[in-house]
Amino acid sequence: MDHQNTRRKKQKLSPESQFRSTLDQCSKTKDLTAAISLYESSSPSPTLTLSNLNSFLYICSNSLSDPKTRQPAIEFGFKLFHHHSHGDNFKPNEATLTALSRLAAAKGDGEYAFELAKSVKKYGVAPKLRTFSPALICFCGGAVAAAAADKAYEVEEYVESVGLHLEEPELAALLKVSIESGKENKVYEYLHKLRATLREVNESTVAIIESWFGGKNAANMSLVSLDSDRIKEANTRNGGGWHGLGFLGKGEWAPQRSKIASNGQCCACNEQLVCVDTDTEETEKFAQSVASLAMERELHSNFKEFQDWLEKHSEYETVVDGANIGLYQQNFAEGGFSVAQLDAVVKEIHSKSKKWPLVVMHKKRVRSILEDASKRELIEEWLDQGVLYGTPYGSNDDWYWLYAAVKLKCLLVTNDEMRDHIFELIGSNFFSRWKERHQVRYTFTKGGGLKLIMPPSYSLVIQESEKGFWHVPIAGEISDESSRTWLCVTRSGSREAEEVSGNLVSNGSSNTS
Repeated sequence: MDHQNTRRKKQKLSPESQFRSTLDQCSKTKDLTAAISLYESSSPSPTLTLSNLNSFLYICSNSLSDPKTRQPAIEFGFKLFHHHSHGDNFKPNEATLTALSRLAAAKGDGEYAFELAKSVKKYGVAPKLRTFSPALICFCGGAVAAAAADKAYEVEEYVESVGLHLEEPELAALLKVSIESGKENKVYEYLHKLRATLREVNESTVAIIESWFGGKNAANMSLVSLDSDRIKEANTRNGGGWHGLGFLGKGEWAPQRSKIASNGQCCACNEQLVCVDTDTEETEKFAQSVASLAMERELHSNFKEFQDWLEKHSEYETVVDGANIGLYQQNFAEGGFSVAQLDAVVKEIHSKSKKWPLVVMHKKRVRSILEDASKRELIEEWLDQGVLYGTPYGSNDDWYWLYAAVKLKCLLVTNDEMRDHIFELIGSNFFSRWKERHQVRYTFTKGGGLKLIMPPSYSLVIQESEKGFWHVPIAGEISDESSRTWLCVTRSGSREAEEVSGNLVSNGSSNTS
């Protein structure tokens, strides 16, 4: 009976609906042959809606990986586009332009793929990286490496100008074409763009990195007579883990696979990896953005008063989210705000650093605790010693403890995952890196014992040492970080920092840009 009902429904479909239904099925199965047959068997030649055109182009762009369907997909896709894109009413969307850009790149026409991608501006379409990626990848695979590289750099520049950011596939392609075209300075640039963009690197990208360090051009690159203080200063300014001054040392490189011990030491070369902090300029901009957002949402005078107070009390090394700790595991019948837990954290920090932390908490909660005679003396002591800052009534204390921790470059003790709407306003790659370096988590055992979980001893990120060694974390399924494989790259002629210099020198002929 159900089968008969289905047949009746199909019989009642209009020709247009039947066409759309069959096209949807072709799209689901990515069946190019069936799609071409559907189009060519329709008489007269169908007038395609933009949705229908996009479905056909989607099928074509998904047929490019098969050598048997690659050429028919390119020819059919452009045939449809040229036949149905005439008229003032035609306005492609991002999906249209992305599919066409992929088809153009597949036939080796990077210029046309780039023009199609740039036409998002003409049609008022919001640009996406996937629309520009085919042109960039096409140029990176060009036969004349040097010319292709320049065109790929042009695409990258345009992509950045419209506010988009390249991801690993594009950066890996740019690194590869830079190596092939002998543009050593560009190789260095893209290694650092990978460092700034990724936490871990896929094997395919690692293979490209290994090909560079194993080649003659890399062996010919060296720096001489750079003052060691300059390297250290650059390293510190950047937050540690990289100096950005160029390839250090001289001679051949030795890439090898290694593991990193829990203390951050490479098991192959004994180099100490570091916990990379955010750089000074980024941190200051981040503090300013937090302050700006806070003053939009808080009473301006209240937050400005806190900023002024913090300027006069900038000696803190640790900021504590008082509410988060006091309310930890208190969701039971007799639970409430645990001053004992907060006191334990304050004392533990003081015992480790010999400095009092800054505890940030609502004035309303502070006043409530002061009403308890058994806790009043401790709270008054904290207030007298400058340990406790009470945020104003009606305020969100999250803004205060976050701003203090960022501005003072402090550790922040909290288990808050910082996923609330206020942190979404800040949301950036920088914020996740900042949390990794500065957030201290904690736990209390059933017996009341406190354990502070400090930031990791080293960062999961590409690192460039002051000796010029490189360490690259490789992506893969791991049970814990100790089992992760890293690419360790050392140099037979590496020098101590004071023996190397800032003038880029090539021992052989090299084409730098």
